Amino acid sequence: MESRIERALAITPASGARERTIDITTTGARTGRPRRIEVWFYRVDGRIYLSTTPARRSWYANIVANPAFVFHLKNGVRADLPAVGTPVLDPARREAVFTAIIADLNQPWNPAGIPQPVAPLDEWMQGSPLVSVEFPEGDSE
Repeated sequence: MESRIERALAITPASGARERTIDITTTGARTGRPRRIEVWFYRVDGRIYLSTTPARRSWYANIVANPAFVFHLKNGVRADLPAVGTPVLDPARREAVFTAIIADLNQPWNPAGIPQPVAPLDEWMQGSPLVSVEFPEGDSE
């Protein structure tokens, strides 16, 4: 993977909303049509994750049905990265990742500019999608 792409993916809790914002293109679970939307990504323990505050999300249903999608970097670096999403279902892993995401979003200086505090951990555990993202080697543009 190119170093400019690796740098764009290497966000930290100090990264602002702009650095976290990407688009993803999934394949519709029911329609089979491409669906492009804007989401945030997170980096926890060196891995990339997609998640949102607690709610049902169509992008999650699309990834469950069709794990291959495109991860579009668009701030500072423009790149369309073929990716594979895997739902994180293990309760211990979900708790660890959500704990890190919540701590990230509840920082006193709030780099994302969202209302604080965010929903508590138990709400994230019960109602938030969580997807681990892998980038197949050699497939980045």
